[in-house]
Amino acid sequence: MKRTPQDCPSRLPENTAVKQQQLPACRLQLSATGILSGFFATGVFCLGMGVILILSAKSSTEIEINYTKICASCAKLRENARNFDKECTCSIPFHLTQTMRGNVYMYYKLYGFYQNLHGYLLSRSNSQLLGTDVKDVETCAPFSKSHDGTPIAPCGAIANSLFNDTIILSYKLNSSVHIQVPMLRSGITWWTDKYVKFRNPSSSNLSSAFAGTTKPPSWPKPVYELDENDPGNNGFLNDDFIVWMRTAAFPTFKKLYRRLSRTQHFIEGLPAGNYSFNVSYNFPVTRFQGEKSVVLSTLTWSGGHSLFLGLAYTVTGAMTWLAAFSMMAVHLKLKGKRFSPDDKVKL
Repeated sequence: MKRTPQDCPSRLPENTAVKQQQLPACRLQLSATGILSGFFATGVFCLGMGVILILSAKSSTEIEINYTKICASCAKLRENARNFDKECTCSIPFHLTQTMRGNVYMYYKLYGFYQNLHGYLLSRSNSQLLGTDVKDVETCAPFSKSHDGTPIAPCGAIANSLFNDTIILSYKLNSSVHIQVPMLRSGITWWTDKYVKFRNPSSSNLSSAFAGTTKPPSWPKPVYELDENDPGNNGFLNDDFIVWMRTAAFPTFKKLYRRLSRTQHFIEGLPAGNYSFNVSYNFPVTRFQGEKSVVLSTLTWSGGHSLFLGLAYTVTGAMTWLAAFSMMAVHLKLKGKRFSPDDKVKL
């Protein structure tokens, strides 16, 4: 029996506006003038933003003091892990030639410390840091459990390598009086980290919430005793711990440590004069040829003293203008030339 054409299913698409491509469309046909105008306008914007950002960064004040070699005796002591319980302090005097006005921030800066290694980044437990299960240490190797099998809290390589130097800033009020500069350790974290990504276990007593766990091997205290002066700054909500857990992308980085409390002699900022950093040296860096610094800096609307963003805008603007001038030269050269149908264009 022969099949009629009506019996065969058709492979043609349905006669609709979508399947037959009958929808209205718009195709831009930019002229050479329009393209060149866009390139020049983009170049002007980038160059202008670059200059503004560079001037803004230059208006901030920053001082950096590297204390790796100044505290060489303490650094040598920390090279031996057996001396973990021995205290070592050093003092670094310095002079401020001009007043650092406004809000002043203290950072610690590390050189040669790679927080971007794949295994290091994965060595953490997000469920533990959210307070849902403090004994969840499956993803924390090699710092998941102690030698006796007790789960570590907080676990992982990131938490175990927490920066633990204590830095105190002192101001020489006169020839015989030294006062400690009031610094705040709160308000140094990202809002999303403090109130979204980190949570303490739900318990009235924090020490009982961490029962059945132990501290990381490199920590002198358990996580619920990180701040003896402020009970709310303990556990996974400790500001220094949260700042450290946000890993850096490059081996040289700085992290916010303290911010100036603008009271008494420091209402307007840090006055010019003689100061000193008193450092309790605990974090070893010489074993991997690293270095440590303390940074004091003021901020502007665009950030700190770094020129990277301003230079990036400036270079982008200059490259855009260079491309615009090149295209304009080609356009003017070929503007009056006419192509006949017999001309061959090589693609």
